[in-house]
Amino acid sequence: MEIPSPQSSFVVRAADQRRMRWKNGAGWTSEVLREPDIDDWDWRLSIAEIEADAPFSAFPGVDRELVLLSGNGLRLRFDDGEVATLHPPHDRHAFAGERALLGELLDGPTRDFNLMWKRGRVDARLWVRPLVGPMVVFVEPDQAWALHMVAGGARFEGGSTLGQLSAGDTAILHGGATRVRHAIDGGGTLLVVRSTALVPEQA
Repeated sequence: MEIPSPQSSFVVRAADQRRMRWKNGAGWTSEVLREPDIDDWDWRLSIAEIEADAPFSAFPGVDRELVLLSGNGLRLRFDDGEVATLHPPHDRHAFAGERALLGELLDGPTRDFNLMWKRGRVDARLWVRPLVGPMVVFVEPDQAWALHMVAGGARFEGGSTLGQLSAGDTAILHGGATRVRHAIDGGGTLLVVRSTALVPEQA
């Protein structure tokens, strides 16, 4: 799938996600987005399919947050002794990509939303939000937002060409020269991600 130019906003349909092996080959993931769309990305969204206990891939220099999308739960057992358990419906956990860990299924397979961002390049935040009626997102020039429809549906309003969001779809909203307003209306559950570009420190 060809990704539009960085300044455009677009929708990645569930059917257009790129399915690929994990970096360590221990599982499968469906890649929603990488920006920029090169190996040396700044931030990335994907949905992991975990069908058996497996070690997670290492991502040095990357911070990440995992959200349980479906299934009966996932235990993250870190080599340094920390244990975090994700329970339904949508528990989440943030951790550094360098940390070694094993993902252990509690009772059957899970699907897990994975947000990753390069430390020092961008700052990323994630919220799990019920959508009940209208919602407005203001995107600043140095930001990009992602709205992932976990369940339910929504429609962009105000003359937007982005159309509808169905379960599994993800809208990618970029800032322009000035703040951009996006309005949606619908019902269900959203994962909302905000990525803000960081200004490099001067030497």
